[in-house]
Amino acid sequence: MKKILCLTAIFACTLFADPYAKCVNCHGANGEKAAMSKSKVLKDMTKAEFIAAMKGYQDGSYGGAMKGLMTVQVKGLSDADIEAMANKIAK
Repeated sequence: MKKILCLTAIFACTLFADPYAKCVNCHGANGEKAAMSKSKVLKDMTKAEFIAAMKGYQDGSYGGAMKGLMTVQVKGLSDADIEAMANKIAK
């Protein structure tokens, strides 16, 4: 019984995990904010622009004033996470 509960909890966390959840404080629930008045408004970016920016932050080839902060934020995101975020936020 313990194993079933444990597996159910793990499955639920995986199923409902939202990679964008940690972004909401700075970028807004719908990507409508310019984070710290320095970033682009995410909802105005195309999916291709958003994905390129996230991958650029990961490899250090993209970013301005907030590059150091964003590199840490996106470090653990998978390609699937980035794609899901782009589908949710970008146009």
